[in-house]
Amino acid sequence: MNITPLDITQKQFKTAFRGLDREEVEGFLALVAAEFEALVKENLALREDNRRKAEDIVEYKGRERALQETLVTAQKASEEIRESARKEAEITISDAELQAEKIVQGAHSRFLRIVDDINELKRQRVQFEANVRTLVESHLKLIEAFREPSREEAVQFMPAARKRVADE
Repeated sequence: MNITPLDITQKQFKTAFRGLDREEVEGFLALVAAEFEALVKENLALREDNRRKAEDIVEYKGRERALQETLVTAQKASEEIRESARKEAEITISDAELQAEKIVQGAHSRFLRIVDDINELKRQRVQFEANVRTLVESHLKLIEAFREPSREEAVQFMPAARKRVADE
């Protein structure tokens, strides 16, 4: 049975012979009714406060769940970004290694061409030197052949020439 402050104040007692002092009973009932009313109001306020706090807890739990989901999503996104960056880095490194290999091969090919060119130039130089030497030697022989005979040679040449002329 729920008793309200109004029930307390309106409660009527039967009067009996040698009963209680009516004013004292009514004063006490008024005091009890006032205290009871204060307790009921406090109880209602506490229930309302409790209800609000329960709603707040539900709201906070919802926020917490959303934050946890956001955190999990952010962690997954971070992991995906990290994995994507790693793969991109691997691709970039592979491309750089491939380009470096092409550059090295190109440089090696050019080196081989240059070595071949140097060897060809050396061969041409040797051939040129040989040609020049042959030309110089042949010119020396020509010079020697057309050179004036020295006096000694002329003196030796004269009697032989006279003899030849006389023989003719």
